[in-house]
Amino acid sequence: MSSENEPAGGGADDAPPEQLALIRESVRKAKAPRAKPRTWRGAALAKELPVARVLVDKGVLHLDRYFDYAVPEELDAEAQPGVRVRVRFGAGRHRVRDGRREGGGLIDGFLVERLAESDYSGPLAALAQVVSPERVLDEELLGLARAVADRYAGSLADVLQLAVPPRNARAEKRPSPDPLTPPPVPEPGSWARYEQGAAFVASLASGGSPRAVWNALPGPGWSEELARAVAATLASGRGALVVLPDGRAVARADAALTALLGEGRHAVLTADAGPEKRYAQWLAVRRGAVRAVIGTRAAMFAPVRDLGLVALWDDGDDSHSEPHAPQPHAREVLLLRAAQDRCAFLLGGWNCTVEAAQLVETGWARPLVAAREQVRACAPLVRTVGDGDLARDEAARAARLPTLAWQVVRDGLRQGPVLVQVPRRGYVPRMACAACRTPARCRHCSGPLEGQEFGAALRCGWCGREEGAWHCPECGAFRLRAQIVGARRTAEELGRAFPAVPVRTSGREHVLDTVPQTPALVVSTPGAEPVAEGGYAAALLLDGWAMLGRPDLRAGEDALRRWLAAAALVRPQPAGGTVVVVAEPTLRPVQALVRWDPVGHAVRELAERAELGFPPVSRMASVAGPAEAVAGFLGAVELPREAEILGPVPLPVTAPGRPRRVGGPPPGEQWERALVRVPPGSGAALAGALKAAQAARMARGSDAAAVWVRIDPPDIG
Repeated sequence: MSSENEPAGGGADDAPPEQLALIRESVRKAKAPRAKPRTWRGAALAKELPVARVLVDKGVLHLDRYFDYAVPEELDAEAQPGVRVRVRFGAGRHRVRDGRREGGGLIDGFLVERLAESDYSGPLAALAQVVSPERVLDEELLGLARAVADRYAGSLADVLQLAVPPRNARAEKRPSPDPLTPPPVPEPGSWARYEQGAAFVASLASGGSPRAVWNALPGPGWSEELARAVAATLASGRGALVVLPDGRAVARADAALTALLGEGRHAVLTADAGPEKRYAQWLAVRRGAVRAVIGTRAAMFAPVRDLGLVALWDDGDDSHSEPHAPQPHAREVLLLRAAQDRCAFLLGGWNCTVEAAQLVETGWARPLVAAREQVRACAPLVRTVGDGDLARDEAARAARLPTLAWQVVRDGLRQGPVLVQVPRRGYVPRMACAACRTPARCRHCSGPLEGQEFGAALRCGWCGREEGAWHCPECGAFRLRAQIVGARRTAEELGRAFPAVPVRTSGREHVLDTVPQTPALVVSTPGAEPVAEGGYAAALLLDGWAMLGRPDLRAGEDALRRWLAAAALVRPQPAGGTVVVVAEPTLRPVQALVRWDPVGHAVRELAERAELGFPPVSRMASVAGPAEAVAGFLGAVELPREAEILGPVPLPVTAPGRPRRVGGPPPGEQWERALVRVPPGSGAALAGALKAAQAARMARGSDAAAVWVRIDPPDIG
């Protein structure tokens, strides 16, 4: 615009009356100033139910409760129970403006419920943001999380971190598929091999809620049998949940379910799927689009609609114990779900744990086993090599391959692959003096010396330094012998003994899933055994003393479980399958393996635990930390009257550079541990007392992290 076209005065006062009226009318129609984001200062509250009860994501025990927040009117529609929200937490009473409490840092949380008024008399802070309108938390999942937190003396926020996966916006925007109609009732199939197997499947299909401890027959049929149990539950119009120990077991169950029911009937929840795919699968379950779920331990909280069956495979596997606080075990979580939802329960495996035997003995569950004739028809022949046999075979003792084992391996290689289970990975994990058997230690850090490969220098397992001129400090000898031989060294020795046969290894660095049925030697560590097409012709279980000699209450049970898992992959005895275990034949776990009687072994173990007052007959908790912190904690906690304290005793020091075990001390620190034991029926009181004491320490500002409280620790020594 040129200057000659401008108004003379250039101000609003010189504007025509019509223009001034137009400006005033525009100001009147303008919206009111928007409230400051995430503080909502001066904003109107929701007209109905203006208070939101929120669980903040603070996993500290003294804040394990709900907090009330005001609901701004603009968030009224989205702020529904079960959604994720963000709130300001930590504001003081003095920071109040326009009736709103302000200040504090933004923190995530879940909106639990809407209320008409708050129990808190002071001013409330407002909800800062509704992260997503997706309702991911319902009353059923919240009740389960609260029950788990109370049982394990943990916080509700910590449990929900395990139960609800992190949000993924792309997965949330994608719609879930439409739910499918229930499938037809499946045939019993191989469940007919068990005395009550067909009746169990029929009960699931008719809407019943049977509870069973299933001692599975050896062989690959367990995945198909689990799939038929899930299909029978789906046929009744209900949902099913199956928790498995690892990704390989999940893959087998996934293939069995797909073959039986087709695509789209079930969801797979594992960490390997990635955050977006896993969250999309979880949302499909939460929205009711999918009624069946299989997965690893993270799936134990899956929000399955109309839950009719919870199943767990191989409950003795360490993978079922969650390492993050409050460290729940999948078996106990599924037991809580079975009681809460009044659904069917199935605990299966080739082995039988002491906890499973207790469920049967108390009458809570029924045994689901096969007749002895059926067991003998499916199990391989088990032969033993003990100290007496090795004493008569000195050459075999030095070579770690007794004559009987060598013959079985030679005969088995004519028919197919042979499995060799070695309890340790690596080359030579432990060395000792050849003369006096004194363990070989590093001169710098006293760590164990290990052999890396043939002809190479020794290396410390802790600090990594090489040792080229070792001599025994006790007798002065210079020769070393293998105290424990690892999987790589075993594979090397077997390769020299059978030069024309290929040798494959499966362990921590590289785990094989399957191997062909051609002759080969497969050397594996426990838990990494691949499945052979058609089954292994034979199996050799070496160094049984290494597993049986562990200073742990579950050493015998765990050794038997690992042996059974390997032997179950071998062909049955009528087909020529043979297993040789190198262990003392008179030991109870070895005899249970020979007879293929894990149930009898578990029953006897349970009877001994009852006499000694050990779990699962009693409830137990461990309190670990520095000596002064443990003593102060035990002096402050108000334990139940019948509680008994065992210890404290020193814990092994974690060497620098070594991974820290769950519940163990940090590297270089000296910790002590005390065990607190209570009789049956007092477990809830013990957990409540320990939680209250830990919360009081945190509220006082004490270093509560220095005291580690674990309920029902899996390893108590």
